[in-house]
Amino acid sequence: MTDAAPTTFAQPWIPRDDVRITDVRAVVTAPEGIPLVVVKVLTSDDGLYGLGCATFTQRWRAVVAYLDHLRPLLVGRYPGDIEDLGRLIRFSAYWREGPVGNNALSGIDMALWDIAGKRAGTPVYELLGGRVRAAADVYLHAEGADPEATAAHAEQLRDEGLRHIRVQTGQAGIGHYGAPPAADPYTWAKQPQGWRVEEYLRRTPRLFQRMRELLGDEVELLHDVHSRLTPRQAIALTRALEPYRPFFLEDVLAPEHWDRLPEVAAASPVPLAVGELATSFTDAARLVRTHAVDFIRCHLSDIGGLSAGRRLATLADVEGIRTAWHSPGDASPFAVAAAVALDVSSPAFGVQEGHRYSEACHEVFPGMLDIVDGWLTPSDAPGWGVDLDEREAARYPAGVSGHDAWAAGVRAPDGGLIAP
Repeated sequence: MTDAAPTTFAQPWIPRDDVRITDVRAVVTAPEGIPLVVVKVLTSDDGLYGLGCATFTQRWRAVVAYLDHLRPLLVGRYPGDIEDLGRLIRFSAYWREGPVGNNALSGIDMALWDIAGKRAGTPVYELLGGRVRAAADVYLHAEGADPEATAAHAEQLRDEGLRHIRVQTGQAGIGHYGAPPAADPYTWAKQPQGWRVEEYLRRTPRLFQRMRELLGDEVELLHDVHSRLTPRQAIALTRALEPYRPFFLEDVLAPEHWDRLPEVAAASPVPLAVGELATSFTDAARLVRTHAVDFIRCHLSDIGGLSAGRRLATLADVEGIRTAWHSPGDASPFAVAAAVALDVSSPAFGVQEGHRYSEACHEVFPGMLDIVDGWLTPSDAPGWGVDLDEREAARYPAGVSGHDAWAAGVRAPDGGLIAP
């Protein structure tokens, strides 16, 4: 027998003032062709609203539908009770965790922090305790069909002020993640767009060798494996790359094999960065607590928003692990603002992934943060300092994510599907 449904979702205490949540809406826009889900929380205080990122690009319609379930829990509630509202959202579903529910929660959480900053008249990072650094050092992605093309791109980024550069290069067939295919397609493969792990393991050390020859030791080099190796293959790659001193290797194992990450970490001479595919704070915290990673790099919109990221950064600091929040083009500018607020307020900061947004994005999101000389600096405006122009957003309707078609093409030369 279940408990009777409550007649109200109000907290069992009296809020300090009469400001209440009046509505929760989703705005979906794709100014770069990537669906971005923005949550807008409105209040009874005229003109006071908050904005947050709930972007699960590949399944954005599911997040929008989930937000409809959450609206009745929130309307009428005091927006300052961020922790209580987050727990209510999380536990009310009973079956909890996963990217759909946690993206919806994340968007609401970030929007409530935005409201809190606006009400206090201060940027969110000051609500977190203020700065421990002026700005966040950023890495961007250099790519090319071969090491020379990647090297040319990396030189350009270095000359623009980047001190950390992620390097990716192509190979035959589909290429590798973050890089176009090489010019020499498989002639023997039954699957001409295939991806061959043996070739990847040979080419990647050559890429790093060329990067060091060209860039010397002044630029930190990073690389994304994109979850495609077995534990033993991952260990072999880290040892092959040791002479070139990578800053970190990203996602060497698929999340299905994260239980073996401590084994890989113990054998690896290269720092490991993992967490992009964590879909809850609990999963991310387990990576930190088991010392399976050197950098925790979650997508804040997948684990519960700023509140979850704040707890995770504190745990990382305790365990001697650094943060490197996931923030590519499928993170909206509100997720970037939240990540940078954590970056400048947390002693655990390591590096921040960056993305150069299009001019269209700047029109949709006035006040969004820009990378300058390789740095992201938080806005000093109240809240995030980033807004949403809904009229501009409507000019870029979201369609089906292109990720599904891409993922379907990541196959071995024999045609077998490889986890992307």
